Order: sequence, then structure tokens, then C-alpha cells
Amino acid sequence: MSSLTFAPPDIAFETRPDGTSLLRSRTELAAFPRSVAEVFRTGSDTHPQRLLLAERRADGWEKLTWGQARDKADRLAQAILDRGLANRPIMVLSGNSSSHLLVTLAAFTLGVPLVPASTAYSLQSTDHLKLQAMADLVRPGLVFAEDPVTFGGALEAVGKGRTVVVGGSGTERLLGFDELLTVEATEAVNARSKAVDADAVAKILFTSGSTGAPKGVVITHRMLTANQAQMGQVWPFLAEQPPTLLDWLPWSHTFGGNHNLGLVLANGGSLWIDEGRPLPGLIDRTVANLADVSPTLYFNVPAGYAALIPILERDAEAARRFFAELRLGFFAAAALPQQLWDRLEKLAVEHGSSMRMTTSWGLTETAPAATTTHFSVSRSDCLGVPLPGVELKLVPTGVKTEVRVRGPNVTPGFYRRPDLTAAAFDEEGFLRTGDAVDLTNPADPSAGLVFRGRIAEDFKLSTGTFVSVGTLRPALLSASQGLLQDAVICGQDCDYVAALVWLHPDHAVRVGPDAVPEPSLRTELVAVLSRLADGGGGSSQRVERVLILTEAASLGTGEITDKGYVNQQAVRDGRADLVERLLSDPVHESVVVRG
Repeated sequence: MSSLTFAPPDIAFETRPDGTSLLRSRTELAAFPRSVAEVFRTGSDTHPQRLLLAERRADGWEKLTWGQARDKADRLAQAILDRGLANRPIMVLSGNSSSHLLVTLAAFTLGVPLVPASTAYSLQSTDHLKLQAMADLVRPGLVFAEDPVTFGGALEAVGKGRTVVVGGSGTERLLGFDELLTVEATEAVNARSKAVDADAVAKILFTSGSTGAPKGVVITHRMLTANQAQMGQVWPFLAEQPPTLLDWLPWSHTFGGNHNLGLVLANGGSLWIDEGRPLPGLIDRTVANLADVSPTLYFNVPAGYAALIPILERDAEAARRFFAELRLGFFAAAALPQQLWDRLEKLAVEHGSSMRMTTSWGLTETAPAATTTHFSVSRSDCLGVPLPGVELKLVPTGVKTEVRVRGPNVTPGFYRRPDLTAAAFDEEGFLRTGDAVDLTNPADPSAGLVFRGRIAEDFKLSTGTFVSVGTLRPALLSASQGLLQDAVICGQDCDYVAALVWLHPDHAVRVGPDAVPEPSLRTELVAVLSRLADGGGGSSQRVERVLILTEAASLGTGEITDKGYVNQQAVRDGRADLVERLLSDPVHESVVVRG
């Protein structure tokens, strides 16, 4: 095992007369492959017998080696060529699976844009209007769905006039995936793969809409291969230890599909698909899978860690398996409450693990990593420093500082939306992100950036004081010491801050009719609010009231993304009656007041 987990950062910092600042790595970005097609074909030639993917079936794990994946992806690519569909996007409706991976690899091989759509658009919608709008925009030639019954409504909505492929042997009306794999690949497939250049569109990813309507982000091969090269330079152990992942994060989003799956492809690794989720009942599947695989890197969102850590704390054998080979614990997509970070590190020490906690910052538009904490850090809100080849511009925006980004991993724009593309970049070509940051230590830029939330989520109290949702939310969750699973910060134009909260599932039974908490639970919630207030700060850094939400956040209405990120504004808008109850006087019996 390499002793070097992180390459030490070397950061340049410049402050301009206009008040903006520039932050970049002095480490030059190394050369990177021209395409993901080249990456995959090189890997399959080098280690054909190595496990690439494992997928849980009823009778155990179904495994796919790099060589098998190459053979099947080439056959699939040939079938697409034979049907004259090699110049139009391919849309995938299903979740993570071996078939989904093969469709992805075939698209990369041919240089065809892949459009993996969130399953929420297929399964959580009755009218499929968002899915139809996506299909109308990208105009796919081929649409793939694993199961023609489960995805029947979605296929009816977007499949008309297009070639539809379904898993298995197909039906009378729908082409079967297995039939496409009977085709023998010709030299034409190899020739197509060699012709894929860095500027070819690899994917069109529709953002989850955490701060706005979904839009199609253009992801080029250059973005993907550059981003993996950037991460490889700051995580040098990857060159000696191919990664093993147990991962549930959906490939329709940049975290799971670009960052994690891309890491496996770029470094000759193996990915075990975790059918678990950070939800009651489903998290037990993740724990069961740990009996078969001990990851070397573990990726999750804060909601995932909130569900997993209590189990690891009470199940020593599951914890032993989890930490057995673990090199890095990683979170992204939302701020991780400090108490979860601390509890995970404590568990690692108890089980003799040298695991390092780390995080990264980025967006779908940055492929996704733009910064990372490739140095020792003990606070969960540190975003790290720019990756090699990345330039950050820090721009004063009201009372906050927006971070903007430029580099080879940044999108050229939004698919068939020149208006959005033009608005997304400033006059120097930096992508406007809408995220707010500060320097962790203004005297030492190498200490990295600290996240200050999404500027669009923030609001003012009646006093004119800004409330930083991205800072206050994780502070509240940390103060809850595991009692709360998530929170939506409220109080615009009021005299105080309040919050709609979800309890951790272990405590859900302590809520009575009409969301009225039991007396003991009410006492604990008052203690949470008091602990938060004891941390100091003014009215914008305290929460005076909470109201328990008993209905989970909805994927279908955009309240939550597949990654577990809660859209604050969507919840406030969709549950306006509960927000009104939370903030109204006299105080409703379901509302808990600090004092």
C-alpha cells in the first residue's frame, strides 16, 4: 500500500484591485487521455480478467470482468451502428446496472452522447412531462429501459418514433438487449473509438434542479478525462491501488456517474452496485453487502452517512468489514454535519483504521470535482483547494463571496440553450456557480475554502440580517446529535429563524397526531435549539422554533434529489401551510419553541 494518500497542495493566491481574488494550484495538470473510449479500451487490454462490475441478483453477485465488458460493449456498439443510430444521443431511463454500464461504454466507444435520466422522472411522475421535455430537447435515436413493465409509462411518453431497447429478450414490440449482444463487432467499432476526440460530447446530464429548473449540461470527453487526471494527481495512491467501490449513487447524476464510475474506469478499479439507499429498511441492504465487499474508498451523501453511522456504532462486525480496507471516506452533494464527521473518525480509530475523511466541491458543470481537501483537515465544512488545472475566482456578491471556476473540466455550456450558456459565464470565461465561500484562514490560502451555502437559498430577516442556510442547516443537525435527519431553514422577513425538520427514523415513533411531539421529545428538541444558541452568534445563527415533518421529501415534486439533497425552496413552497403554522402566533401545539 502506498504511504502517500494525498499529494501536498501548492496554492497561488492573488488579490485584484477590484476586490476579486484568484486561487489556483501551482501544480501543472499532467497529460490526460483524449477520450473515455481510449481509457476503457486501454484498461480492458491491460487487465481483461479484473472485476469491473458486480450486481446483486437473487442467487448472489453477477460479475462482469473488464474483458467481458469490452466484448459486450463492442457488440452493442456494432448493433447501434448497424441500425444507423450512431450519430444520435442514447437515452437511458433505468438505474445502475450491468446493462446500463454496457450502454454507457458503447456510447463512449462510438462517440455518441449518453443521456442518463433520473429514474424519478420515469417512476415518480404520472404525466412524464419533464421526461418528455428532456427527450424533445436531446432527440435520442435509441431509448433503453431495463424493465418494459416498470418503465412502461415512461417508454410510452418518450419512445414513439424511436428505437426502444429493453432488458433481456424483449417483447413483440420492443427490441431485446440480449438480441443486440449476438452481433459480432467489426473493425468499424474500433475505428469509431479512435475517432472520438476530446471535444466530443460524452453525456448530456440534466441537473437535479436543487436551485432551479433542470437543464441539459454538456459533458465532453475532455472534461471527464481531465477531471480524473486531476484527482489522480492529488490522490497518488490510486496509481498503486485500483479502487474498490460499494456504491449506490445514481449514474444519472454527476457524483455517481462521472466522479465514482469515472474513478473506477480511469484507475482500473471495481464497482459493486449497492442496491441499498439511505432510507429505513434499505440501508440494511448496504450493511448486508459489506459481508461480501470491503471498499477501499467510500462515497456517500450526508443523508447516507446519517443512516449508516448509527448501525456501525452498534454493529461491531459490520464496522470491522467497513473499515477493513478503507483508505478514504468521502462525502459531497451537501454539507456534512460536524458531529457525523467526528463520529465516523472515532469509529475508524476504534477499529484500527487509518481512513482519512475528505470532501470535494464542484457541480455537474465541472465534471464534477473542482476542489478537494487533499491534506489533513478536521472540519467538515472545508472544501479544500483547487485541483491542478483549475482556477477559482472569488467575487464579492452582497455580503457573501461567490466562487467561479475555469478549467479543462468545465462545461462548454448547456445543450441547445445558447441563452443559458451565455448567462453562465462571466467576461473572463469563469463559470458562475452561485455558491458562496470564504477562505478558511485568510492568512493561509493553502488551508482551503469553507462553504457558505448557495446564495439563492439565503434570505433576510425583518431586521435586514442575512441568514446563511448552507451554514446554519449543518450546524443545527450537528447540535441535534443524531436526533434530526435533515432540516429546511425558514423565516424570510420574520424576526427570527425557524426550521421544518425530519427526525431520524429511530425517533419517528415519538410523534403523535398532527405532528405533535411527545413531551420527552419536545424536551430534547428544546435542548437541541439551546445547544445551537450556546454556540454564540446573533439571530441569524440561532433557530427559535421547529416543526416536525412526518411526510418524507418528495422526489416527484423536486423536494429532494436522487442524491439526497433537499431543495430548501421547493420544500418551503410546497409546504407553505406548514411554514405558516411554524411562524404564526399563537404558537400551534406541534411547534417547539426554544424558550
